Amino acid sequence: MDSKTVRALFINGGPRKRNNTVQMLQSAMRGAAEGGADTELIHLYDIPFTGCKSCFACQLKNAKADGVCALRDDLRPVLEKAKEADVIVIGSPVYFSYPTGATRSFLERLLFPNFTYDYDAQGNRRRPIREKQTAMIFTMNIAEKDMPEWNYPVLLGSCANQLRENFGHSETLYACDTYQFPDYSRYAVSVFREEDKRRHHDEHFPIDLQNAFQLGLRLVASAR
Repeated sequence: MDSKTVRALFINGGPRKRNNTVQMLQSAMRGAAEGGADTELIHLYDIPFTGCKSCFACQLKNAKADGVCALRDDLRPVLEKAKEADVIVIGSPVYFSYPTGATRSFLERLLFPNFTYDYDAQGNRRRPIREKQTAMIFTMNIAEKDMPEWNYPVLLGSCANQLRENFGHSETLYACDTYQFPDYSRYAVSVFREEDKRRHHDEHFPIDLQNAFQLGLRLVASAR
């Protein structure tokens, strides 16, 4: 096997540190570790930062940003780690049909310094793609069968499209119809039946976790 040490960075874009999204990320991390990668998990909600401020410093001719957002705030060390990573996996719950605001802000800061509007006469981008294996993991309350009706494959799939444009490869993994609360009786959510949610969780979430494990293993193998 190739002796290269693969660095795999996992980003939790949700506010909780023990629930569905983190469990999926941790399972992917175990897969990556089994594949021989050095792994690290970062929680975005622990970091005060904003999205892109449109300063365009990263798009200047001969820009010194070198793939890392020019803003010097608490997110910068994470972006520097992302630059050096071979694998990046970003997990987010779905809020109102989109990733969390923290996830979106992170993606703006991660992607725009690696994006380019600069192409030669033959239509080739002048800035080389930084090859990385990337993935998005989404956890959501909606059932898988209802995703097309709410246009989720397009709305959520755009994240993987942008990651692929910038880094050459991306995948998307969904965990649907998740179990959200330890006690549904405390919340005004009569549209859901707790016993149905619990049954689905017990039957399907272990499969979701195994899929996440295989994702981590596969990305590391590809990064070698």
